[in-house]
Amino acid sequence: MIQEILKDKPAKLFIGFAAFFVANALIAECIGGKIFSLEKLFGLQPVNFTILGHSGLSFSLTCGVLLWPLEFVMTDIVNEFYGPKAVKRISYTAVALISYAFIMFYASIHIPPADWWPGSKTQDGIPDLQIAFSGIFGQGMFIILGSLVAFLVSQMVDVFIFHRIKKVTGEKKIWLRATGSTLVSQLIDSFIVLTIAFKLGGNWTWTQVVSIGIMNYIYKATIAILLTPVIYFVEKRIENYVGYETARQMRKAAMGEG
Repeated sequence: MIQEILKDKPAKLFIGFAAFFVANALIAECIGGKIFSLEKLFGLQPVNFTILGHSGLSFSLTCGVLLWPLEFVMTDIVNEFYGPKAVKRISYTAVALISYAFIMFYASIHIPPADWWPGSKTQDGIPDLQIAFSGIFGQGMFIILGSLVAFLVSQMVDVFIFHRIKKVTGEKKIWLRATGSTLVSQLIDSFIVLTIAFKLGGNWTWTQVVSIGIMNYIYKATIAILLTPVIYFVEKRIENYVGYETARQMRKAAMGEG
């Protein structure tokens, strides 16, 4: 049976998409603890916006946002060729494996270290490896919960809006359903994660949540628009790989017409 799967191009393609989707989501969660300055990345000064009375706002973003846009590109591609059930399947798988990873991180942090290990890198400027390890992998529970809930909800919203638009446009205007669904789902994602992680799990005010959410969404919306040509590029590559007729049948099946 496995030989039949490996000979089937759409099946092999889906396995590759699913593996990349899960790996990309897990990596994004792992590197999410580092905050970087988008302006400094391009050699610019912080923008220092003022929103709802909060001044000095700039694009200080988690490194996870470097990878999350690819998740939504993948979502739209899988949605286009495999349908909403396939997107839900890989989304649930990603959430389950990310949850498993954080359980393992938690266990690793609390396993007693060898006596010599915490101070073994002092010559490299690291005074305590146990503290460093905990600081990198020990994200707060509300941050983890907020991230997972935001990811799952935004994925379901993306699927719903994508197919609503596709029912109206048919196979035309992939840019509209791909970018449109991503813009809405990213808006929801931005505010869910901040609300759970820092409003419910911290002491942020609602104006802080909204103002910082707006800054995050400006970045996400810009990237979503810039990545629109990638959708067309991948679409053409899939057609070349499986053949135009097979790709057409995949699209029909994704819409429940096959």
